[in-house]
Amino acid sequence: MTSSGILNRLDEMEKEEGSLPRLLDFYRKLIQIQTRVGQDIDKPNPGLSSETILQRTVEGKALLTASEFTCDLQLLQNIFQETNNLFSKYADLFNNPPDEFSKLVEVVITSDSIKAWYDGTPIPSGEGISQPLLKGLLHAAVKPFLTSYAEALIDSVQQERWRRGYCPVCGGNPDFSFLDKENGARWLVCSRCDTEWLFERLKCPYCNNTDQKTLSYYTSDEGLYRLYVCDNCKHYLKTIDMRVARPNTLVPLERLITLELDIQARDYGYTPCE
Repeated sequence: MTSSGILNRLDEMEKEEGSLPRLLDFYRKLIQIQTRVGQDIDKPNPGLSSETILQRTVEGKALLTASEFTCDLQLLQNIFQETNNLFSKYADLFNNPPDEFSKLVEVVITSDSIKAWYDGTPIPSGEGISQPLLKGLLHAAVKPFLTSYAEALIDSVQQERWRRGYCPVCGGNPDFSFLDKENGARWLVCSRCDTEWLFERLKCPYCNNTDQKTLSYYTSDEGLYRLYVCDNCKHYLKTIDMRVARPNTLVPLERLITLELDIQARDYGYTPCE
């Protein structure tokens, strides 16, 4: 599930339909930036011992901590501003006034900024800076760096020992899931680094709720998609059933082309997990 595969599929969709919806056109440009930057990043070497990996897994700690995640700050600063410029050109998609993007031109990304984003705490910034927008832009800018760590650590993930609702690599929340072709097992997909990991079918990954009276899902007419919802935390999770999906289905792309499910979930009173 490479970014090049997603870009190729988006190009095919454009040829088939004549044009891409504006949101998908935005994401294509964003993925192009992230892919280009990803090619310039040296594969990191986290250097975790087998003992450390086992200990963190048993304790429920992600393999990569905020202090261990490092990247080229100048390169990150460049991609942050390039991303800000892209977002500003599609400002109508995000309900942000143009002046919010112009304020971000002065933002300097530091190690403290990255740590705050990683830990989910307020990011140091100037007065009048929108925290949600800053977090979204930093998320997009950091992704190629974080993905490179995920690629280096994925083989160290002990799937049989990890059944938690957050990413075993970076600790991020899932924003999508899929049922595999073999036996319909549910795999969660990290919103930050795209790591995939096994998780129970009858459990909410966000609040660990297992009460079947407050857990349910909606199914699309053809059975391809499911919308898992939890009445305990009021969050939802989009899911694709790979047993009925097309052979060339790309799970990361399905995040983008299932926006109607997000609208449906909000209409039902559920929200995505930040």
